[in-house]
Amino acid sequence: MSVTGPGAEAAITVGALYRFTRFDDPAALRGPLEQACRAAGIRGTLLLAREGINGTIAGRRAGIDAVLAAIRALPDCAGLDVKFSTASEMPFHRLKVRVKREIVTMGEPDIDPRRTVGTYVEPQDWNALIADPDTIVIDTRNAYEVAAGTFAGAIDPQTATFRDFPAWFRAARERLLGSGRQPRVAMFCTGGIRCEKSTAFLKQEGVDQVYHLRGGILKYLEEVPAADSLWRGECFVFDERVTVGHGLVAGTHSLCRACRRPVSEADRASPHFEPGVSCPACRDERSPAQRAAARERYRQEQLAAARGQRHVGAVPVPGDD
Repeated sequence: MSVTGPGAEAAITVGALYRFTRFDDPAALRGPLEQACRAAGIRGTLLLAREGINGTIAGRRAGIDAVLAAIRALPDCAGLDVKFSTASEMPFHRLKVRVKREIVTMGEPDIDPRRTVGTYVEPQDWNALIADPDTIVIDTRNAYEVAAGTFAGAIDPQTATFRDFPAWFRAARERLLGSGRQPRVAMFCTGGIRCEKSTAFLKQEGVDQVYHLRGGILKYLEEVPAADSLWRGECFVFDERVTVGHGLVAGTHSLCRACRRPVSEADRASPHFEPGVSCPACRDERSPAQRAAARERYRQEQLAAARGQRHVGAVPVPGDD
C-alpha cells in the first residue's frame, strides 16, 4: 500500500481526529454518527466518551467531509482537530463506532485537558526545543511504537499501554527532574491526543515547564523536511498502513498478523518470524497451541484472499485503548 502526503492524488483520504469536550450522553451520539459514516462509505474507528471524540477514518474525500461536518455539528466540536493523509487502498477492514470510558485510556479520572494542558510547540520550532540540553524529551507512546522510530535523544518509558505512563513518571520523576531547578519537559505522540493528557497529568503533578508537539509526529513528518529533521525511523500508525515516514510516505514495516505489532525488515529476516503466526516480539508470548491456531487462521485468510474474499479475524493492537 502506498501512502502519500495530503496534497497528492490518491483514491483514499485518511483523517485522524480528536476533540476533548463534554458529551453528557455519548451513547446517544453513537447511532447517528455510525449511520453518517455508513451512508458516506467510511471505514475506521471512532471512539466516543464523556470527555470527547477520537479516531481515524478513511474513504473518499467527499465522504470524509460529510462525516467531519456531522462531527463538527456535535456540541463544542466546531474546532475539531484533523490531520489528513492519503492512501492508494482502504487502510481499514471495517467501521467501528464505540462508546468508551475514555477516548484515550490513561486511568487518571481527575485529568482534564480542557482545564490545564502543556504549552503547544509548532513543528517548525520543535527541533530547537528538543536540542536544548536543558530540555528532557519523553516519548509518550508504547514500546512497540517507539521501536519503529522516535526523536533523537528521546526517553522511552518502555510502557505496554498508555495507562502505564502515570506510574512510570511517578517512579522516574526524581531521576528525571532532580530536586533543584526543574528542566523543561517536552513530550510527543503520534497525533497529539496522548500528549494532551500526559502534559495535563504532569501539570497536575506540579511540573511547570511542560511542552508538547502540536499535531504530533504526523504533523512534524508532514511539515519538516527530511534534511532538517531530528526524527529517526518511521512512525507507527494504527491501521493497515503500519508506518509512515517523512512527507507521510509509505514506510518499510509490515504488520505481524499474530500480535499486530510493526515488523521491520530485520524482524522479517529472523527465524522467529512466521507470517501470520509470530514475530520476534511475540514468539515467546504464545504457546505451541496458540501458534498452531494462528497458523490455521492465516491459512484460512490466504485461502479467502485467493478466492477474492475478505477474511477478517484481526486481534486488537496492543495498547490501542
